[in-house]
Amino acid sequence: MPNKETNMTDQDIIEELEPQDKYQTKKIPSIQVVDADPEPRRETPVEREQVEQENSEPTLNSSDSSTYTETQPEPPRRRQGAHVVRADAVQAEEVPTIPIGSLQTISTLEPEVSVHSVASMRAISMPSPLVVQPSEYRHGVNEWMEIWRDGIRLNYVRLSVMPVILGSALAWTQSITTATPLGHFDLIHFILAIIAVAILQIGAHLINDYYDYQRGIDTSNALGPGGIIQQGLVKPTRILIIGLTLLGIGAILGLVTALAGGPLVCLFGFIVVLSAYFFSATKKSLSSLGLGELIGFVVFGLLPVMGAYMIQTGGKLTITAFYYSLPLAFLAAGVIYANNMRDIEGDSHVGKKTLVSLIGLRWSRIAYSVLMLIPYLIVVLLGFPHGHPHFILLALWTLPTLVIAITGVMRTEISAGFHDVMRQSLKIFTLFTVFLIIGLIISALIPVAPLLPAHLISLK
Repeated sequence: MPNKETNMTDQDIIEELEPQDKYQTKKIPSIQVVDADPEPRRETPVEREQVEQENSEPTLNSSDSSTYTETQPEPPRRRQGAHVVRADAVQAEEVPTIPIGSLQTISTLEPEVSVHSVASMRAISMPSPLVVQPSEYRHGVNEWMEIWRDGIRLNYVRLSVMPVILGSALAWTQSITTATPLGHFDLIHFILAIIAVAILQIGAHLINDYYDYQRGIDTSNALGPGGIIQQGLVKPTRILIIGLTLLGIGAILGLVTALAGGPLVCLFGFIVVLSAYFFSATKKSLSSLGLGELIGFVVFGLLPVMGAYMIQTGGKLTITAFYYSLPLAFLAAGVIYANNMRDIEGDSHVGKKTLVSLIGLRWSRIAYSVLMLIPYLIVVLLGFPHGHPHFILLALWTLPTLVIAITGVMRTEISAGFHDVMRQSLKIFTLFTVFLIIGLIISALIPVAPLLPAHLISLK
């Protein structure tokens, strides 16, 4: 059945497309809507019948904007899947048009160009960078204190101070009797001895930083302490000068203190000073020859304990002082051994030979465990027999920390793990010594405790 649009005459179409008021009539082209789907689809019988009916009807073709002529339809050129919309199916009022006035306005528009003088740009200054350059940065007082605290390795100074305290405490407790319930203790020489060994160790740390920098050791070690030269915070020569100065001051104070203990204590001090310098100085340093643990055993164990004991006793040395120096000697060697296990990769890279690099990590784990277990065996032998100070067995309270350290060294494979083992070892060294001192004092004061009030009153 023919629809309504096909019964319209040419005159009707022209009247409907007559221009209205201020709008200009445009030529109506045929509109073709193409399906976005690139795949062809099958036409239904209804669509095929509509296409045949449209092809059989005449098509209006316009030659200009005002006249239309009827032409013979051409065969449709269609893509598969396309849908054709006839021009006479679109109402005139639905065709978008543009007002003539708007077209004239658009044609008169020109882009505005803003021109500025180049001289005005020269007055603009570049902003300051958000990241301050190292040469421009100025450290505050608190920052410098933190830098030097890390540079001198203050946490490691206890390795030399704690043995002096133990040797002095041992000498004092042995002087406590019923006649002298408070014993004899030389406070001045005790303080001088602590200051001397602390300054010597700090000077040794700075000298060690200088020579490590010269040999390229610890340049990329983020876990190790010190390294203020490697970080560019202080000039290398300044570190060396400060280290040598501190070494000299410590040697003088140590000599003054050692005179109270006799020639043997002076010899101990001389060995300590040489070890502090040659531990890392020169190309064939003691630490590079695999002697680091042995130096720690002697300098942080045997010599300070016996030397402090002799200073308090006026040059007298007993086998007991040697026995009590052994636990700290083994623990100090264990701390240095754990430190070398942490630095094994960096030391091997620069050719530094340590005991760890010579025997390998597998045997080093066993060696470390033995070094840390021997002190507990010695304490048991010193504390259990009859007549011995039983309260020194308080040092066994550090066994849980020892278990953590040994478990860690057996499991870890990375530097951070060995660093934690070294920290645990240093903690064991400190707590073990503290409990040992407390045990000696308690064991010495219990027998004379009833006499203390009367003795204190007599002193008044």
